[in-house]
Amino acid sequence: MENLKAMDAEQLRENAHKMVDFIADYYKNIETFPVLSQVEPGYLQKLLPDSAPMQPESLQAVLQEVESAILPGVTHWQSPDYFAYFPSNSSVAGFLGEMLSAGINMVGFSWITSPAATELEMIVLDWLANLLNLPQHFLSKGPGGGAIQGTASEALLVVLLASRDKVLRQVGKDALRRLVVYGSDQTHSSLQKACQIAGVHPENLRLLRTERCNEYALSPESLTDAISHDVASGLIPLFLCATVGTTSSTAVDPLLALGKITKRYGIWFHVDAAYAGSACICPEYRHHLNGIEEADSFNMNCHKWFLTNFDCSALWIKDRNALIQSLSTNPEYLKNKASQGSTVIDYKDWQIPLGRRFRSLKLWMVLRLYGVENLQSYIRNHIKLAQHFEHLVAQDSRFEIVATRTFSLVCFRLLPSNKTEEYVNKLNHDLLDAVNSSGKIFISHTVLSGKYILRFVVGAPLTEERHVIAAWKLFQEAASSLLENS
Repeated sequence: MENLKAMDAEQLRENAHKMVDFIADYYKNIETFPVLSQVEPGYLQKLLPDSAPMQPESLQAVLQEVESAILPGVTHWQSPDYFAYFPSNSSVAGFLGEMLSAGINMVGFSWITSPAATELEMIVLDWLANLLNLPQHFLSKGPGGGAIQGTASEALLVVLLASRDKVLRQVGKDALRRLVVYGSDQTHSSLQKACQIAGVHPENLRLLRTERCNEYALSPESLTDAISHDVASGLIPLFLCATVGTTSSTAVDPLLALGKITKRYGIWFHVDAAYAGSACICPEYRHHLNGIEEADSFNMNCHKWFLTNFDCSALWIKDRNALIQSLSTNPEYLKNKASQGSTVIDYKDWQIPLGRRFRSLKLWMVLRLYGVENLQSYIRNHIKLAQHFEHLVAQDSRFEIVATRTFSLVCFRLLPSNKTEEYVNKLNHDLLDAVNSSGKIFISHTVLSGKYILRFVVGAPLTEERHVIAAWKLFQEAASSLLENS
């Protein structure tokens, strides 16, 4: 075997062909794997050697070990029977863009390090902003613009830091302990982590209670009451994170009403649409973003439901200077004519790390190789499949739908008559374990109003109606078995 060189065009061609064949076969056979990995903790330590090889091994040997040791420990997020959490889409176009990005392998922290990387990112995020009908101030030609972050958690952190520093410049750094951040009890946990990193005191994070009667959306009245109480106590309202499509039930917060409140008090208004933002490229779902014109920042994950391989989280900001003032550094070794002339965007000043990958390539590929109409059809098909699953659940009197389905998530539970809430919660926990341990599907759960709920999300690229029907039959069979033995 010829030794593998650090980089060689012909060796790359030969081995990359083998790798693509391996990956294509993986997708071809993906339904043969248990969706949820069935291994025990520490399994891999027993299968791999204690040290790295001193001499090179063949790609064939490595791929054989991937099959025998690695794949059994993989939970298959791209399986058509994956219905847990939220989807993490892979696609042919996304894969090709990721491959090209890996091939070029540049580190585009400033314009000069690869002008195409910066400018393509600006262009594709303007394209996507226009698809979502976002306000003009979010476009690169205005005072704001877009940047690709790694995740929604990173996006939330950087805008929280920008809001913090903007206020502290006005009132003094000693006021940090008086800053208050608002969300709901349905807001993603990344808000809590962002507060921990940003130095917001834990007792100053307000996660306001939501109710089933409001579909678990944040109440403008409860927000106003909390802000008024904090102002009267000498605290400084800083930041609100509203959500379009919460993790537990895809609740949609009333953006317009919330935005008017934040404007009145000078609060930074961030909108997290990590999952549901993708649906808003369809005109019939765009109304969920009504009020976005009041927001200071907006985020959606293209890597969730937009056929763009992880990671690719699009963040738009109304005033880019707030972000740049908070995150900018200007060491001598990075100074250059273009940056010093303030004629270009340097994305290093829009994010936590210095280095960044050429992520806009894969989003560009997705938009070009699929086109808007196909992307809209893709989203609509998943929502239609979720509607079908919801219909199947509603037909079985042993089950109940727990929250209104807005997009492609169905929240439901098994509900036997004349049983305590504690018993019902345990029964649904057992149902979740039963279907997941079968290896045939993978779902996740949540708790709403003290009820243990099963979450069924349609969003994997390979999922078809037959997979949804088979999943429902599995639920029915497992439920019958549990009820007979209870």
